[in-house]
Amino acid sequence: MDVTAYLLDSDPAIRWQVMRDLTDADADVVAAERARVATEGWGARLLAEQAEDGRWDAGTYRPGWVDDEKPFYDAWTATHPSLELLRALGPDPAAPEVVRAIDRVREHVRWDHAGQPYFDGEVEPCINGGALAVAAFFGQDAAPIVETLLAGQLSDGGWNCWDEDGTSRSSFHSTLSALEGLLEWERAGQASERVRAARLRGEEYLLERRLLWRRSDGEIVDPRFAMPSFPTRWYYDVLRALDYFRIARPAGDARCADAVELLRGKMLPFGMWKLELSHQGATHFEFEGEGEGFPSRWITLRALRVLRWADAAQI
Repeated sequence: MDVTAYLLDSDPAIRWQVMRDLTDADADVVAAERARVATEGWGARLLAEQAEDGRWDAGTYRPGWVDDEKPFYDAWTATHPSLELLRALGPDPAAPEVVRAIDRVREHVRWDHAGQPYFDGEVEPCINGGALAVAAFFGQDAAPIVETLLAGQLSDGGWNCWDEDGTSRSSFHSTLSALEGLLEWERAGQASERVRAARLRGEEYLLERRLLWRRSDGEIVDPRFAMPSFPTRWYYDVLRALDYFRIARPAGDARCADAVELLRGKMLPFGMWKLELSHQGATHFEFEGEGEGFPSRWITLRALRVLRWADAAQI
C-alpha cells in the first residue's frame, strides 16, 4: 500500500496537510488545496452547521439541548468544540466563509455561565487554552485569555482546570491545552518574554515526565494517554503531545524519545496507525472510515509527520 497516496485520496482537510507536512509540495499547490477546505467536504459541512447568531447547536460550551438524557460533557456539537475542530481541519483563515463564521462568533457569542465575549475567554485553562488557540489561528485579539492563563500557571509549571487556590498539582490535559494556546499566540506574531517563559515552564512539566511517565515510579500516568485519538477534544494523548512538540521544538528534545518509540511501535505492518480511542459523545458528523480500532487517516497523517520530525532531529 502506498500510504501517502491513500492519505491523499481523502478530504481536502487531510490532503492539504499531507502535501505540506509529508510531500513538501510547492506552497501555491498547498494553498490551492487548503482553499477547498471551506467550500468542500468536512470543513464546509462544519461551517454550514453554524447559526446566524454565531453559535453551533445553540450553546457555547454546552449545547442548547442539555437535559438529563444528554449531559453536556458527552456532547461535542456546541460552539467551542466546533471551533476547535474547525482549527484542526485548517481552512485558510482568510477564506470568505471562514471570515464570516469568525465574525459572527466575535460579534455575538458569549460564554454560557458569565456572558463574557467568546474571545475574552472564561476561567478554566483547559477551555481557555483551546479558545486562545482558536483566536490566534483565526487572527482574533485574545489578550484577556493570555492574561488569565499566565495568572493561573501553577508552581510546578503546568495548569489544572480543577485548581481553586493555586495549590493543585498540574494536569496533563490542562497543561497541553494551555501550551497549545500560548504557542499559537506566539506564532500569530504576539510573542513576548512573559508568554515564552510561561510556555517553556509548562513544557518542562511534560518533558520532565517524558510526556507519559510518572517521575515517582516510572509508570505510565494513565493508559489512555498512550492511545492516539482524533478529535482529541480536551483530552491528552501521546500523539497530541508529540505533534505539539514537533512545532514547539523543531530541533527536538531527547526527553521525547521514549514517547516517539512508543508511537513508532504502534505502526501497523502496512504503514498506518489505528484510531485507538474515540471520545464518546454527540458529533456533527462522523469522519469517513475513522472508526475506533481501525486504521485512521487522521492518526496516520499526524504520526508520520511526528516521526519525520523525530528522525530529522535524531530523537
